[in-house]
Amino acid sequence: MNLSCMSRAWRNRAVGRWRMYNPNPAGRAVGDCSVRAVAAALGISWEDAYSRIAKAGYQMADMPSSNGVWSAVLRQNGFYRHNLSNSCPDCYTMEQFAEDHPDGVYVVGTGNHVCTIRDGWILDAWDSSREIPIYYWYRKE
Repeated sequence: MNLSCMSRAWRNRAVGRWRMYNPNPAGRAVGDCSVRAVAAALGISWEDAYSRIAKAGYQMADMPSSNGVWSAVLRQNGFYRHNLSNSCPDCYTMEQFAEDHPDGVYVVGTGNHVCTIRDGWILDAWDSSREIPIYYWYRKE
């Protein structure tokens, strides 16, 4: 993992399993969650993640924010998608997922948000620990 890309985005703020992570060069935290998640998952800069997603969107004739577009970038980098059980859809939180997955890199989606969980830590620009995950992407290291 390229720590130089992560260093400017990583903050010492932490709540529970959440760690502040915002690599956006302008410090924005709205509308770019897929870019932040791809950057954290691949250990690359926000700009590199944005470029890869935009290129995939162009090739697919779809918008970069489309789940299919940023998912294609993860797939191209060895990630596989898995759905979470629907047995208790309102009781399993992002924080519990992080606790249950202390090792590895996961890109976890809620339906309207996505973030990366790395080695049991939620890396996000805001505390999404209470969000309800419905699927995740995982790559064996």
